[in-house]
Amino acid sequence: MRATTIHAPGDIRLSDVPDPTIEAPTDAIVRVVAGCICGSDLWPYRGANPITAGSTIGHEAVGVVEEIGADVRQIRKGDFVVIPFVHCDNTCPHCLAGMTSVCDHQGWTESGQAELVRVNQADGSLVATDGMPDDAMLPSLLTLADVMATGWHAAVSSRVRPGGTAVVIGDGAVGLCGVIAAKELGAERIVAMSRHEPRQALAREFGATHVIAERDDAGVEAVMELTGGIGADSVLECVGTDQSMKTAFRIGRPGSTVGFVGAPHGVELPVRQMFVRNVGLAGGMAPVRTYLPDLLERVLDGRIDPGQVFDLTLPLDEVAEGCRAMDERRAIKVLLRP
Repeated sequence: MRATTIHAPGDIRLSDVPDPTIEAPTDAIVRVVAGCICGSDLWPYRGANPITAGSTIGHEAVGVVEEIGADVRQIRKGDFVVIPFVHCDNTCPHCLAGMTSVCDHQGWTESGQAELVRVNQADGSLVATDGMPDDAMLPSLLTLADVMATGWHAAVSSRVRPGGTAVVIGDGAVGLCGVIAAKELGAERIVAMSRHEPRQALAREFGATHVIAERDDAGVEAVMELTGGIGADSVLECVGTDQSMKTAFRIGRPGSTVGFVGAPHGVELPVRQMFVRNVGLAGGMAPVRTYLPDLLERVLDGRIDPGQVFDLTLPLDEVAEGCRAMDERRAIKVLLRP
């Protein structure tokens, strides 16, 4: 099959690799209908993460089940499915507690930017739609594999509440989906911190009531002025850098919670500040499968339309250009069609 591979920083290729096969009776093979490039793929692309030359990349995909293992009972060949980027059995103690991203039988989507993907624990992981969805629905369904569920996790972890003030740090696809989540969870004032006009416009369309373009001290001052010196009830940290995390703790009001979902790189927590001001930290890798049924219903009935975060669609063989476009911030998120 054709699959995206990474060979060195900035070196993305479409390569011929072996087709995935059923390795365990709980596996399924899914033919990818749509995949995409994630902001977290840019960490190795920029050289911030170690790279195994020639490894496949991409963890977000939707598609049609092509083959199932002998023990798969709930998922059938021909089902159109959303694939959570972390696979789970959905029955272990951690899954039953809602932490499906830390399943005892955890697996990963390793070739989402490809023609085929193997899914561990197919019955526990995959969520099927009722028939083949309309093509126009694909972008929003694809966000449920990661970014919409991750933005939702940031909002839930930061304890967004009806009538509260939520500040979203990060204007990538996850941050923009965090705006959607904050609105759905009832926040009255939703502040998007963004310096890019197209992303600001989309944040407003998704429900942001205010946009703050300033960063660092100026950004903190702008949030404090907006909130009358109180700070935010909930802070959604959707970047993962030391700068974004420090800003998050400075703008959260005493007793607030920072919900962090940005993969941390070089972050040092201001523990003393957290202690003195009683500002908590929660979040981590999103338990996508836990949120999927609810989010799928919201997409299918038209309450949310997170697929708008895809502002560039390319054929799979132009994946390298897709990575460049996201790295250069010419695109928010790139959808790939095999």
